[in-house]
Amino acid sequence: MTEKSNSENKERVGVYVCHCGTNISKVVDVEEVARWAGEQPNVEVARDYKFMCSSLGQELIEQDIKEKGLTRVVCASCSPHMHEKTFRTACERAGLNPFLFEMTNIREHDSWITDDKVAATAKAKSLVRGSIDRVIHHEPLEQIPVEINPNTLVVGGGIAGITSALELADAGYHVYLVEREPSIGGHMAQLDKTFPTLDCSACILTPKMVDVAQHDNITLLTWSEVEKVDGYLGNFSVTVRKKARYVNEEHCTGCGICIEKCPFKEVDEVFEAGMGTRKVIYRPFPQAVPKYPVIDKENCVYFKTGKCKACEKFCPTEPNSIEFDQEDEILQIDVGNIILATGYDLFDSKRIPQYGYGKLDNVFTGLEFERMVNAAGPTDGKIVLRDKESTPKSVGIVHCVGSRDENYHKYCSKVCCMYSLKFAHLVHERIPDAEIYDFYIDMRTPGKGYEEFYNRLLEEGTHFIRGKVAEVTDAARIPEEEGKLIIQVEDTLIGKQRRIPVDMVILSSAMEARAGSKEVSQLFKMGCDFDGFFTERHPKLDPVATMTDGILIAGACQGPKDVPESVSQGAAAAARVAGLISRGTVMMEPVRASIDQEACSGCKICNNMCPFNAIIFHEDRKVSEVITALCQGCGTCVAACPSGVITGAHFTNDQLFAQIEGVLWDMSAEKASA
Repeated sequence: MTEKSNSENKERVGVYVCHCGTNISKVVDVEEVARWAGEQPNVEVARDYKFMCSSLGQELIEQDIKEKGLTRVVCASCSPHMHEKTFRTACERAGLNPFLFEMTNIREHDSWITDDKVAATAKAKSLVRGSIDRVIHHEPLEQIPVEINPNTLVVGGGIAGITSALELADAGYHVYLVEREPSIGGHMAQLDKTFPTLDCSACILTPKMVDVAQHDNITLLTWSEVEKVDGYLGNFSVTVRKKARYVNEEHCTGCGICIEKCPFKEVDEVFEAGMGTRKVIYRPFPQAVPKYPVIDKENCVYFKTGKCKACEKFCPTEPNSIEFDQEDEILQIDVGNIILATGYDLFDSKRIPQYGYGKLDNVFTGLEFERMVNAAGPTDGKIVLRDKESTPKSVGIVHCVGSRDENYHKYCSKVCCMYSLKFAHLVHERIPDAEIYDFYIDMRTPGKGYEEFYNRLLEEGTHFIRGKVAEVTDAARIPEEEGKLIIQVEDTLIGKQRRIPVDMVILSSAMEARAGSKEVSQLFKMGCDFDGFFTERHPKLDPVATMTDGILIAGACQGPKDVPESVSQGAAAAARVAGLISRGTVMMEPVRASIDQEACSGCKICNNMCPFNAIIFHEDRKVSEVITALCQGCGTCVAACPSGVITGAHFTNDQLFAQIEGVLWDMSAEKASA
């Protein structure tokens, strides 16, 4: 610890260097950094401590602020994402404005990226010097109070979105649930059974779907999409397009006569994964919520030729429920928070041609098999080949189709091992004498009851082959293999190439981000990673929040998840929103931009650059103005302004230039002495 008399200086800076256990101190000489920092201009006291984030570490800061009259504080430790709020709060408890604090990252930016102790210590000094010089120019700021609209928008009607909506609705808050498909339910509605307990998926999902439809606190908007999002935490204005169903929901009873009488059954059924067809007026599945059908305008004969109208003629309701002149509705919704639960897509197995999907008849995707074994599916739950007459006597299940592959997705899709095991069990259950071959790279069963489920499949007689399948081909000209598919694989457990003939191949396709997820992330002004999944504020400590206040994420839109994880995250997002609503008013960071309107030239460059639409142009005065509550402090306008009249609070030119000069401080003498 170093301290000195510094009464002649205007500012009195306290510098605190953290060991972070050994995360920092094993590479950086923290005692030397603290000693050196104590000799710098404006520094009143400099200390090193093993864990600055601990209560004792915070008390050191508070005590020095009170006893030594510190006016500025610098803490050299880990990432500001971790503990900037911690140290700001400590300063505030001691009576110092929290924005007179500056945090220096000497862990991620220094000790974790080198083993060179001399260089790491020198860099730590440079970073600390930059922060000391910067904090001198800090100004006290006050947080901005924002009232929270108690209504919430949930986008996506899968199990995560349903969970979020019900949790909030049961807590007494109103929810708008927007789903782009005609029914809620998401992918879970397509499943037959769920692992590892083999619950009927529809049996556990349908009651929740019905609860959503009947809940007084939920406004259900299916067949709808969000088109525009304006506003900020507590006060979002959302534009939703409710697409025309061409069925009047107030009059329709859901009797299904219109579907029955429609003469045109020629449209590939998306819900059935393309394994069946549907009418042009349809409901996606028997338990659909809401129960009202929708007309497929693109394929409807009436919309093409002006003829038919069979659905209208046979509709028994009075007045008639069919409305061919119905138009899309544009709804304006005001909410305080938004939860995105937009789900995932399945990898297109045709992208891996060597597996034969789309070319070889009896190669199925996992979703196709899921619909096949479902009692409400296209084969009434019977496991059959494409001819729908023959039953397979041998089945190969291929893991990691599109996952853990440098050519497609490097990540593990997390659920493929378990749903492959489920498929194996279902085949054993329905075709007891079938031979089942399960081809895996690594068996991953980390959930509760998952390993036990794997052991159950071992006992049932599944043949597990460790190795990545090279290709699936037609059988060679061997009489006994006629009509078979040949799986070529290297069995890494025995070190041999194997050639295994089977009747059916099931491809366990990867989970991937929704198509258009990058556009959705831009619509909601939030982050999106390289794989297309939405970016959370912190992967461990804050997995449901995003970098945009008031926008939360839940379920597989954040990354691959199974049903229990999606439910947990949906509930967590709802709990976070409920906490904000219960507070009534929250305090927003004052790091916002402002425009010197007297010097503004009215060029409008900032208006077009702002990603949050937070800048308006006053036509009468020909100047721009930042709407403080909408601004997120990103700094885009500050950098873009050709006149240099936009200032970013807490990131002024004086602060940034002082920090740069401090970081570039000449360390040659230090290096030479070392």
